[in-house]
Amino acid sequence: MVPAIPALLGIPYNLLAVAGAMRFRRGAKISNYRPPVSILKPVRGRDPGFYEAIRSHASQRYPEFEILFGVADPEDPAMEDIQQLRREFPSVPIRVVGTANDAPNRKVGALEILSREARYDTLLVNDGDIRVHPDYLVRVLGLLGDPQVGLVTCLYRGRGGSVPSRAEALGIATEFAPSVLVARLLSSSGFALGSTMAFRRAELDAIGGFASIREFLADDYQLGARISALGKRIAMSDSVVETNLGAGNWAEVWRHQTRWSRTIRVSRPGGYFGYAVTQATFWCLVAALTGNWPVALGGMAARMCAAAASMHAVGAWDATEFAAVPARDLFGFAVWCAGIGGREVEWRGTRFRLMADGRIRPV
Repeated sequence: MVPAIPALLGIPYNLLAVAGAMRFRRGAKISNYRPPVSILKPVRGRDPGFYEAIRSHASQRYPEFEILFGVADPEDPAMEDIQQLRREFPSVPIRVVGTANDAPNRKVGALEILSREARYDTLLVNDGDIRVHPDYLVRVLGLLGDPQVGLVTCLYRGRGGSVPSRAEALGIATEFAPSVLVARLLSSSGFALGSTMAFRRAELDAIGGFASIREFLADDYQLGARISALGKRIAMSDSVVETNLGAGNWAEVWRHQTRWSRTIRVSRPGGYFGYAVTQATFWCLVAALTGNWPVALGGMAARMCAAAASMHAVGAWDATEFAAVPARDLFGFAVWCAGIGGREVEWRGTRFRLMADGRIRPV
């Protein structure tokens, strides 16, 4: 019976994930709060789907906003798309800011510069490949009308152009998203995602600005945790954004997932090792191999229900990919095991050593 215990423990977690997904799909009432906002986008290179992503920001149905692109190299290929965006949307204030810096986390160093150049006191940060709906700003920034909310974040789904990257997207929808939904169901503090972080300049200044997190790889986690420590709530919008994962091969996906896994481990070690109970497919396989078939079948039924509910919640339902969830789960378990050890990660072609507190040093 002992080998079946982890599979049994996974059942309540997956039922909570179903409840979290159902709660998320109910949505939220849209506020009339419409503060002018500066969208800060550090870019490096032309990610897959880059123009479609930045165009989705320029075409927002929102009264007043500006977009600031941070570019370290004036010859960056992304400049061509930014100039095209300016031509297509001449009425939208779009600025390019030179953001060359020596911060360990160059993205945060760029955000430090962009925040100083921003015209407005409400700031929104997301990655260059994030694609959004036309009412994105309305649904996200409306939540900042509550003075107790210090930061607003969003769930996201992935879009892949190869089998490995589609497997990564499936993991985002069925492994990562359920963990976020369970966390949001149980608590509303300290959980920010880099897919969207909207906040006021006052809270940013109160934590020491971006300069205070320039040495950390998990800048989204650090920003959310520090604003939460001010006594502010981290809210989650019902707007789901999309990230383009490109057409990577298995080696690239493995490196990306391992970096992500090790970053979570050093940022939230308790939560990371707690993820062991979420590896339901592996534990159900162990239960089946030891003859505990009722536990294995019950655990897998709960796991597949959670996966289906989460895929629907983030708008990523696909029946064919749903059938691949058990195989993707076993790959995810291997990534989780790889994340338990090791201190080195690769990020945009540079190798870093992760310190015990989450800071990074170039190797």
